Amino acid sequence: MKWRHLVFVALAGFWTAFGALAAELPGRFVELPTVRLWMIDSGGTGEPVILLHPRTGNSEYWQNTVPALAEAGYRAIAIDNPGWGKSVVHDAKNPLPVAVTIDALIDYLQLDKVHVVGTAMGGYVALDYAASRPERTSSLVIAASGLGLQGDPEYAAFRERAEIPLMDQQPSHIREMSPTYRGMNPEGVARWQEIYKNAQQDGAVRPPLTTPNTPEKLASLRVPTLVIAGGMDLVTPSGGMRLWSRHITAPKDFLVLAEAGHVLVWEQPDVFNQLLIGFLQEH
Repeated sequence: MKWRHLVFVALAGFWTAFGALAAELPGRFVELPTVRLWMIDSGGTGEPVILLHPRTGNSEYWQNTVPALAEAGYRAIAIDNPGWGKSVVHDAKNPLPVAVTIDALIDYLQLDKVHVVGTAMGGYVALDYAASRPERTSSLVIAASGLGLQGDPEYAAFRERAEIPLMDQQPSHIREMSPTYRGMNPEGVARWQEIYKNAQQDGAVRPPLTTPNTPEKLASLRVPTLVIAGGMDLVTPSGGMRLWSRHITAPKDFLVLAEAGHVLVWEQPDVFNQLLIGFLQEH
């Protein structure tokens, strides 16, 4: 088993990481059996990378990552989860696992294997897909996610002790973002709030997983895995991610982005993209 010790990533290129936002990216609808799926696709013949957004976002959450992946030679595909953003579920009362949608999209695009990247709620789905479809998964990246993990008493006890009282009553940007980012980038906060307003559709429910995310499911992974936590993440503290990641026996890296909150991809895009692309190139 390949193992890399925990690494704390400093804010290299600090000012660049908090710089101007990328322009909004064009997208298109794809008609699949269970959903009219909205996707942003950089195109090209590079290795495909599926990007899965958090509950508080949609495909636009990846507006700084899609161009970076394309420039590095990858085909970046960011989707709106069914019931989020612009994706319309045909039977909203009986949503299917997003893994089923990903499979249908891969078939539609005539792809072979994909790298799967998910953050927060997207991490739930990324693990679910990689564990259920290992033959179609080249690598797995999970960022700022508790995975909705079941069956780990130590992890559950950590979450209970670490929970901040009345946290759920705080405004979304207070919960999700680090004080450093909120203080330094009001433009980025405002843009993120626009995306948040167009995230989960009224009445949409979180789609089920193919099977619950458990320690056994993590142990079943057979693909190289990168786990990235935020050092200032109050929603999913890095300590909890360190606990669940110990169940992964496949080759893995565990990194912590200093000063990053729960929306670490948004807060530190240049640092995140550098780590992501380096990992993809290695695997």
